Amino acid sequence: MKKQLADWGLDYFDLYLIHFPVATKYVDPAVRYPPGWQYEGDEIIPSKATIQDTWTAMEGLVEKGLSKSIGISNFQAQLIYDLLRYAKIRPATLQIEHHPYLVQQELVRLAKNEGIAVTAYSSFGPASFKEFNMDHASNITPLMEVDVVGEIAKKHGKSPSQVLLRWATQRGLAIIPKSTRVENMKSNLESASFDLTEEEIKKISGLDKGLRFNQPSNVSLHEIPAVANTGYRTITNNSP
Repeated sequence: MKKQLADWGLDYFDLYLIHFPVATKYVDPAVRYPPGWQYEGDEIIPSKATIQDTWTAMEGLVEKGLSKSIGISNFQAQLIYDLLRYAKIRPATLQIEHHPYLVQQELVRLAKNEGIAVTAYSSFGPASFKEFNMDHASNITPLMEVDVVGEIAKKHGKSPSQVLLRWATQRGLAIIPKSTRVENMKSNLESASFDLTEEEIKKISGLDKGLRFNQPSNVSLHEIPAVANTGYRTITNNSP
C-alpha cells in the first residue's frame, strides 16, 4: 500500500477496498507491479489467506492512518454477514456491479440495513465488458438501446446514459462512471438534474436478468486489471 501512496503522492487514502473475496498468491511489487491475477505466466495460484486475515490487515491501515475508511467490493450476502461477525471496523461501503440487467435488490437492501453505503460500477452493463470479447456481453442488447430506457430518455429530454445513472442514484446508490472525455463527464454530472417517476424506476428495474459480467471465473479467459495485491485483491478510490 505504501508504494501505491507514493505513486499517488499522498499520505493516506480516503477509502481502500477489498476488490474481490478471492485470495491469490502474493506477488512482490519488486517482481511485478501491478501483479495482475496470474502468479506467473497464465497460472493462477490461490492463497490460504482468509477474509478475516485480510480484513484485520485492512483495519491496521486505518489504525496507522494510511486510510481513513475501508470497504469491500463484489461481496455477496453470506460473506458480508461473516465479515460483520469479527470486524472491529465495519465496512464503509460495498462496491458492486449494478445495472438494470443486474439489480441485486436484496443485496442492496442488506447493505443499507447494515449501514453500509452501496457504490455501483458498470452502470451501463455490457458496454463496459465488450472489450474483453465476452460472448454474453456482445450478444445482449446494449442497455442504451433498450426500448424502455430510450422511451424514458425521450420523455425527459435526456440521454439513455443519464437515465441509467439517475435510475441508480434514485435507488440510493453512489455511482462511479468512468470517462476521459469532458463532454461525457459533464453529461454524467447532469444526470442528477431530473427525477424519474416511481413507475419509470420499476420499469427499468424490470429489465433484471441476474446477468453478471465481472466475476473471477472470467479471469482465465479475460485479463481484468488489478491495482494491488495484498492477499485479497484490493483497489483504491480516493478523493483529492
